This record gives sequence, C-alpha cells and structure tokens, in this order.
Amino acid sequence: MPTTSAIRSTQSDRPIARQSVRAFVLTWLPAMIGLCVIAFESTETFTAGNTSRWLRPAWQAIFGAVSDPAWERIHHYIRKTGHFTGYGTLSLLFLRGWLRTLARGLHETTAAFRLRAATLAILYTFLTASADEFHQTFLPGRTGLFSDVLLDTAGGLMAHLLFALLVWGVFARKSS
Repeated sequence: MPTTSAIRSTQSDRPIARQSVRAFVLTWLPAMIGLCVIAFESTETFTAGNTSRWLRPAWQAIFGAVSDPAWERIHHYIRKTGHFTGYGTLSLLFLRGWLRTLARGLHETTAAFRLRAATLAILYTFLTASADEFHQTFLPGRTGLFSDVLLDTAGGLMAHLLFALLVWGVFARKSS
C-alpha cells in the first residue's frame, strides 16, 4: 500500500506533467500548423495548372492583360517565390520551437545557443522540403525536384539571416 507521501508526490507531479505537455504544445503548435500548410499545398490541388486558374485572373486584375508566354514566366516566379517565403516562414517557426525547447546551457554563450537552434531549424527545413518533394513524385501533375529542396532551404537560410540582422541585431545595439 503506498504511503501518504508517495500519493502526494504522485498527485503533485501531475500538474507539472500537464504543464510540460501544455508548454510543449504551445511551443511547437505554430510549426505543426506550418507543416500542415506545406502538406496541404503539396497536393494535386496546388499543381501549376490549378494555381494558374486563380492566380492569372488576380494578376491581370491588378496589372492588366498578359500574354501566355509572359504568364508562364510570371507564374513560375510566383510559385518559386511561394516556395522561398513559405519555407522561410516554416524555418522561423522551427527556430522559435528550438529556441524555446533547448534551454540555454549553463556554459553556452548566447551566440552558440542561437546558432545551435538555427542549425536545427535549417536542418528540419531541409528535411521537410526533402519529404515534400519526395511526396510530390507520387502525385500526377507534380514533380519532386532537388532544386526545389535547395530553394526551400535557401528560403529558410535567408529568413534566418534577416531575423538575425533585424531582431537580434536590434537587441545587440540596445544592450551595448
């Protein structure tokens, strides 16, 4: 039969466990939502032919009529820009998760801590892009290209560089 102190100890651990689960969910939920968006956009619904049907009228409403060959180039660049910015955003969501998860080590400098979190975020961006492109090889109307993996990862790297310059750079100036 458990002692009273053992029962109290077990009961008092439960709120801590719930807090840990809640903290984990709040930390990683934005990245999970980002992954769901990427997965949704990786379907047949978002093939070039399908996105052209609604992007072209929107483009022409803003910028005027465009020839078919010109639209092909514009549409290509819109889609690639979407890759770049979408994965840049996802990478920043991964960065947020890793910064909150990896509690800064006692002997680790702020720069080393940030670099470790950013490296993991870029790695996860690369892995997500790789899985996404692999998945697309099985879908009609979609292609899986390693060049898209590189573009997606470059979007993550650029987002990190801008974040470091704009956010961490601002904090560095304020603290000095």
